[in-house]
Amino acid sequence: MIESNRSSEIADLLRGRIKTMNAGDKLPGVRTLSATLHASAGTVSAALAELAAHGLVRSEPGRGTFVAEVGPNVDPDFAWQSQALGSKRVDEGRASRLGGYGGGGKIPLSWGYLASELQPNDDIRRITARAAKSPHAWTMTDPTGLPELRRVIAADFRADPDDVLVVSGGQQALVSVLRTLAEPGATVLTESPTYPGAIIAAQSAGLRLASVPSDGGGVRVDALADALERTRARVVYLQPNFANPSGAVLTAERRLEVVELARRHGAFLVEDDWSRHLCLEGVTPAPLSALDPDGHIVTIVTLSKPVSPGMRVGAVIARGPAGRRLRASRTADDLCVAPLMQEAAVSLLTSNAWPRHLKRIRPELIARRDALVSSLRAAMPELRIPIVPRGGLHLWARLPDGVDSTAVCAAADTAGVLVGDGRHFFVDEPPASFLRFSFGAATPAQIDEGVRRLSAVI
Repeated sequence: MIESNRSSEIADLLRGRIKTMNAGDKLPGVRTLSATLHASAGTVSAALAELAAHGLVRSEPGRGTFVAEVGPNVDPDFAWQSQALGSKRVDEGRASRLGGYGGGGKIPLSWGYLASELQPNDDIRRITARAAKSPHAWTMTDPTGLPELRRVIAADFRADPDDVLVVSGGQQALVSVLRTLAEPGATVLTESPTYPGAIIAAQSAGLRLASVPSDGGGVRVDALADALERTRARVVYLQPNFANPSGAVLTAERRLEVVELARRHGAFLVEDDWSRHLCLEGVTPAPLSALDPDGHIVTIVTLSKPVSPGMRVGAVIARGPAGRRLRASRTADDLCVAPLMQEAAVSLLTSNAWPRHLKRIRPELIARRDALVSSLRAAMPELRIPIVPRGGLHLWARLPDGVDSTAVCAAADTAGVLVGDGRHFFVDEPPASFLRFSFGAATPAQIDEGVRRLSAVI
């Protein structure tokens, strides 16, 4: 029997004994219980810790373990909290799905990170072990980030290192940027469909959201122009490259036009460039910031997507007063990103392991993308796939009319398959039913089996 099961067994046995004892009665010592129950001292201690966590016993150092006084079993009343908290800001359903795909033993057909076997785990372990020996790994750093890391990130975007702010991943970057660039109650425009994390980031900042339709070439410029005129919004959130969930890439012509719109309306464009290192075909287009001399573009980058979900390192690139405000507000969050994580990040990005990793995952992701497309078309020809993405990690598919995406996802979950509910990618009511698939977290064999199970529930 494994140790954890044995300690739980002993805890259950002691729980029965405690029911026959009075509050304040002393339990036998660990050595006595160890000999009586034929278990190690560590196992007995774990069992007592479990009982203490449930409030059944209390430990007094130097004296022993005693039966705790248990009060009457009264259901707590949290009704007062709803009144004190006021109305909800963040959509709990949408938020719970963002981080809820990491485990559970289900086939991950919707999970926005690389599978473990695609992550550079050996390189990360080696680099992190070496970084841990650095005297700088366990001290405070400048709130803006390690100078070496800022220089490496800046070089990738032809930016000034002083304009780079290191943060704990792309999601924190979104929250910080939207909170800083817009006042509570202001309107933020976003392409539709869009990343749910951007929606909840705006909600948490107390902002209103208005959506702008997009197509295979990215956000529709005519609709964006109308929305800017109508709402007077000063912040626009876009994913120009391999957008989540649609996979669309903003065309070269539209890139020029959206930057010009931002200039004309005195607005900020928040460029979420999460997929820059996940191009599968051709070359990732240059960032929008390359077209902008006047600081309208605020760029977000992350290492969590191309490396691993545990590599919580990202950056915000912003110039002028906006950059200064973002850097000034950094200390209101958590003072700095863990220096050890920053040391590991800069070591990875400047090593031969980084280009080797990107070269290795490209054919792997292409194979998984193609396997997903092939399986879906064979098993469910009624699904419409508007775009076969040339990068990123996601595939967007439209369900037949009359099929409810939420019901499909619930049935798929019961069948052991995780699929993204298209409703979560729209600010307002979706124009049709969609599913978001991902091809980075499952093997081709898992993809085939997951699609087979999914087809059985639709």
